[in-house]
Formats: sequence, structure tokens, C-alpha cells
Amino acid sequence: MTRTTATPLRTRAILDRPLRAAGDVQRVSLALPEHLAEWILPPAWNWGSEGLWQQHRHLQEVIDALGRSLSLVTAPDPQHSTWLEAEARALAHRNHPAVPTTYHYWSKSADSPRGPGYLRRWIAGETVGARLGRAGAEDVPQVLRVMREIGSTLSYLHDAGSVHGALSSHNVWTTPMGRLWLLGWQWAVPIATIPDSLAPDAASMPLPPEWRASWYPTPSSDQWQLGALCFHLLTGESPPRDDIPPVSLVRPDVPAAVSSVIDRALQHDPEKRFGSVGAMVRAMDRVLGSRTVLTLSGETTAASRESPEVRLRWALAEDYEVLAPLGAGTFGSVWRVRDLSLGREVALKLLHQHVARDERAVGRFRREARLAAQLAHPAIVPIYDWDSRGDVAWYTMELAEGGSVADLVTRAGARTLAEIAPQIDSVLSGLAAAHSVGIVHRDLKPENILIDRYRRWRVADFGIANPAGEETTGASGTPAFSPPEQLLGEPQEAAADCFSLAAIVAYALSGAPPFGEADSKVILARELSGTLDVSHYAPEIGDWLLHGLAAQPEDRFADATEMQESWRLAAGAVLERERRIPWWKRLFGSDDSAEGWWREEAIET
Repeated sequence: MTRTTATPLRTRAILDRPLRAAGDVQRVSLALPEHLAEWILPPAWNWGSEGLWQQHRHLQEVIDALGRSLSLVTAPDPQHSTWLEAEARALAHRNHPAVPTTYHYWSKSADSPRGPGYLRRWIAGETVGARLGRAGAEDVPQVLRVMREIGSTLSYLHDAGSVHGALSSHNVWTTPMGRLWLLGWQWAVPIATIPDSLAPDAASMPLPPEWRASWYPTPSSDQWQLGALCFHLLTGESPPRDDIPPVSLVRPDVPAAVSSVIDRALQHDPEKRFGSVGAMVRAMDRVLGSRTVLTLSGETTAASRESPEVRLRWALAEDYEVLAPLGAGTFGSVWRVRDLSLGREVALKLLHQHVARDERAVGRFRREARLAAQLAHPAIVPIYDWDSRGDVAWYTMELAEGGSVADLVTRAGARTLAEIAPQIDSVLSGLAAAHSVGIVHRDLKPENILIDRYRRWRVADFGIANPAGEETTGASGTPAFSPPEQLLGEPQEAAADCFSLAAIVAYALSGAPPFGEADSKVILARELSGTLDVSHYAPEIGDWLLHGLAAQPEDRFADATEMQESWRLAAGAVLERERRIPWWKRLFGSDDSAEGWWREEAIET
């Protein structure tokens, strides 16, 4: 076996300091930075609402003419332009699922209103370090997935003769749908393109023991940092450089076989580590095997047929590859899978085993897929396929890589009106399409408003929806976002969806459901009291919320069409007054008729 530790690819002085918190390494910016102030975007493009400062880099969201969210990567220091171009050029030639695609490079010239900078996809999510600080140590299966996917990326780099050199919990990103991305690419370029004396901040990453005074990354140091990342995610602490304790000693529930692989990657002597990152990942796969699971006690055992993942793998056979679980509810679970015949990743909704034995439940599950498939609209998550095998029933739908509105608010807090105004308008357009054919959703909640890779909000999960003429009674739905008639088990019409969407808007703007998250009886009493305080919203938005959240259905908007018209007037008036970027331009492009349409409607009203 050929060792890969002999020759460092780069060497720079590095300071030995304690690992820094994620918030010190990168920070969100809501204002356009000074170095972008003179930029002029192409026609019909707009600046997005967020940016991110990283070491020697700034990432700014931009919205292109097709409505896609992209990331504009720039170097705040103009002397770093050659370095930035080398980074863009290197990424443009990478082709790996965990490496963000580079679309275009804007060079700087005398007659150019923009540049230098490059465009790649915008990643909606958080670092695994931020997730660790928010939710605590990860479970073993999730850490093993990080090892496999990031290990695969490093192996891909090493095969191409490059290394990463700055792997840590701060530059591995996870999306709400479980996809992993590796960033920090400014350091994975030839040394000649990096300005003199610059090296990654030692306080932001674990330092292999061979880096005593200098940063000189090798494939072996990448392997050590991958092991350190797994140690960090499992224990909540970065490993010390010397005398690293076995993982199973720090966290006893980790199987000894799993611990042994990570421990070997963290060996002080590079010669005692695995011969390559690929060998490390293969060793873990041999330890676990492809059809085993980890029990809560931490022992590795053969999976029983009752395991949802094994049931799913058996049913899908060679049609899909199961990648990761995304969540579970009362009736089923959702998985990220790869459609092997079409080569794309999709979300798969699987009925729980005890539910799948109920023919009525399976029938309703099939109806959910059929209803959603009939509602072809940009704001409704499309359904691709429905199937069953034995007692396993599932359907596949588009993968919403940005997670849900619930994920967004949990992760990043309350949103601004300027951000959500076009999204709510789009969702209302989708609901209007459903209401026009007599379909009421009946379970609208933040978890069922999904966000795609371009940050567009879309309606999903028509599990308890009803078409015209079918029974509409029953106390179903989610209490915090359900109207009074639903909590009382009474019939629900389109006005019920209007109530739920108004509650979602209040949640997105404030970070909490308008009537709290208590017992359904307490929520019902609050809804019927008519004492909702909207004083902290702009007056137009407050009035719109009171109309949408009225206790009696006849006092609300009749349907989504009427609600949308009122929303455009209320949100448009507030944003116009605050001199915000017109949100309808983002929705309708730069066509002057769109702005005229809004102004005409406002004047007539």
C-alpha cells in the first residue's frame, strides 16, 4: 500500500491556539458589504437578503433572472483577486456531490460594473458545528454518514493530487434535508496562488500533531482532521493533539468497532493511520456491513425485518438507494433516496408498518399522492411516483433541499416581511389552484411548507386534504395552526386553510405560533377569545392577520384568491413605505407592467 504522508503540498507558519467557537469563525451579514457597493448586477438580477463572512471571503446571496438563489463568492481584499480566481478555477473542474457547483466567474476590468467574483449554488443550512452547539452531540449513524460522505470528498481530492487542509466542523455544512457540503475551498489551491504569510486560522480547526509550527497539509493530515471531526460530533469536544482518549471511553455508547476506526485515524504517528482516507471509509463499511443497524445500547446487531430502513431497502430493491432519514410523523417517515434509473435524489414518504396493514390508511395514502400529483403548480411540491410491495407503501416527491419553514425559523429565527412577502404570495397562488378545484389542504403548518434549493416556499403533504364532495369533518391537523372549527371536529372549507396560513405568517414573522403551543383546548380557547395582540406588526399586516385568524369562518377570507389580493396590498404598502426592494419585482421579474399592476390595484382599492 502506498503511503501518502511523505511530502506536504503546502507549508505556512501556523499558530497553536484553542479551537474557536463557530460564531467567531463566520457571521451572517444582512447589509451589502462595502466592497460590493459599486457592483451592478445584470438586468433582472437582485441582491438577496443574506450574506456570510468567512476567512478572507464573503458569500452574498443573489437572485438571478430565473429566480434562483445563488452565492456570489468574493474576496474583500482586492489584492486577493488572483487567489480568488484560482479557487473558482479549481472548483469549476470539481465534480462531486459534496462540492458546490461553480457556474460563472466575473473578472474585473476597467469597463466591468462587477468583479472579481464567482457564482455557485447557495447552500441553505448550517455548519455541523452550529448544529452541534444548537442540538448537542450527534447520534452514531449520523456521524458515520458524515465520515462516509466527507471521506468520499477527501478521497476524490486526493486522487486528483490535491488536499483540503482546513477540515473542521465550521466548513462542513448540512442542509435540513440531510445533504452534506464541504466548503473552505480557498485553501485547497496551489500554494503559489495564496498570498504570502496567509494560512487557515488555527483557532478554527483541529490541528494534527505533525503541525507543530507550520501548516503543511497532506492526505494523512486530512484523514486526521476527518477523524477529529467525527470525534467532535460524537463527544461535543475537539480532541487534544496528544494523548487522545479512545472515543468509546469518552462516549461509552459508541460501538467499540466504530471507535477503533476513528481512533486509528487519530494516531499521533501518521504511519500508524490508514493508508488513505478511502481505506478508512472502507474499514468502517467492513465493520458495519450494509445490512446492520446500531441499537440504542450501542451494540451492532443484524437488523430485524421490523427496522423501517431494512423494510425500505428490501422493498425498493435495485430501484432506489437509501441515503438518509429525514424525519418521521404519526403515519410515516420520510427518507432521502437516489432514484437509480433517473440518477436523481428524491424524497420518499414511507407508511409505518402498522399503518400499512390498514387498507383504509393505504387508500388515503394513495389518495394523498393522487391529489398532490393532480395539482401541478410551481408552489406545490410535485409527486413523482407511488408504489407498494408487500406491506410497504410509499411515494416519491421532489426533494426540498432547504427543509421546511419550521426548520428555517428554528435554525435562523424570525424572518423579515421583505423576505417572506413573495413566498407567501406564491404559496397563496398554489392554494388558490387547489381551492379552485374544490381541494382543501386541512393540515397547513410550517413543517408542510417546504423550501427548495432556490429558497422558494412550496406546499406539501396533502395527507388529510379533501376533494369536493367528500367528508370534511374530524379533529385532524396540528393544533397550533388549526382553525377553531377543525379543533372542534366540524366541517372545514377553504377558510380553514386561510386561517392556517395566517398563523404560519405570524409564526414566520415572530418566531412563535400566534396562539402558543399548549394543549389543544387551551389553543382553542385563545382562538375563540378574539384577543390576539398584533400591535408589534405593521398596521396593514396586523389587520391582515386579524382578518385571516378570525374565529368564525365567515369573518375570514373566503378563499386563497381573496387572501392573496389582500396580502399583496398589505405587504406592498408596508414595503413601499419602508422603501424596501419591491418584492413583486422578484416575483414577476423587471417587467414594468408588474409594478404598474400593483400600483393600479392599490389606487383602485
